[in-house]
Amino acid sequence: MAQPRRKLPPLNALRAFEVSGRRLNFRAAAEELGVSQGAVAQQVRALEDQLGLMLFQRLPRGLALTPHGAAYLTDVTRAFDTLGEATGRLLARPDAVTISVTPTVAAKLLIPRLAEFKSALPDVELRTVATEALSDFDRDQVDIAVRLTRRPFPASLEARLLFRQELVAVASPYLVKGLPLPLTADALRKLPLLHDAVSPWPLVLRSREKLPGAVFNHTTLALDAALAGQGVALACRAFVAADLEAGRLVQVIDATTLIEPDYFLIRKRASSPRKAVDAVWYWCAARLSVG
Repeated sequence: MAQPRRKLPPLNALRAFEVSGRRLNFRAAAEELGVSQGAVAQQVRALEDQLGLMLFQRLPRGLALTPHGAAYLTDVTRAFDTLGEATGRLLARPDAVTISVTPTVAAKLLIPRLAEFKSALPDVELRTVATEALSDFDRDQVDIAVRLTRRPFPASLEARLLFRQELVAVASPYLVKGLPLPLTADALRKLPLLHDAVSPWPLVLRSREKLPGAVFNHTTLALDAALAGQGVALACRAFVAADLEAGRLVQVIDATTLIEPDYFLIRKRASSPRKAVDAVWYWCAARLSVG
């Protein structure tokens, strides 16, 4: 039966035994460990007493392993090698930074730039949490967040404006093929409208009545439907800029609408933030901002 962990010999005693077993000399072991020869001999004796076994034969000029000692040394050495390898792997891991973003920010801004991020910060492991829920930096172990929010912010938080919500109406060029652009409000109403959870269409079209159309719980889903030619979507310009530039989407009306709140980059203030967190913070401020 395996020996309970709480009854394992002390680590210092095992270390003294392992080094003494390799060097077969208490004096040489003491030099490697940086302690006195008497301390090494005492640790090994305590280990033998605890195990109730002789591990070494004490010779006039050094040590010799007993059969029990030789077998034990093999296993103990393997265990220390395993610990050394595990420590090496831990230290070799890149710095990990966790960023919490909304699903649309993840899909439209962050994921398309991951190759660029890796090129700029090759030693940083970026861990992305896509959620609409507010993050508790301590409880959720989040380093940085991107959220729709408003000023002012608590003194415990550092915030930087990334971009405002400038809403644009977009559609696949195939959906509006043959129609004169920009569309009039009446022409727009004749096309299928795509709604997200907020659905600011009534504000844009100055309508008090409920406007028909498919409803999605995330803006990114409404945009996917627009890209597939299923209707006209309203979205923040930051989320469709790449699709507009590539011609996958077209802006169907000239008017844009500014609404609140805005998108901010947020982190907990720290007297000495980790270098990796600082690096990701400044990269996001430069590459995810608009305008």
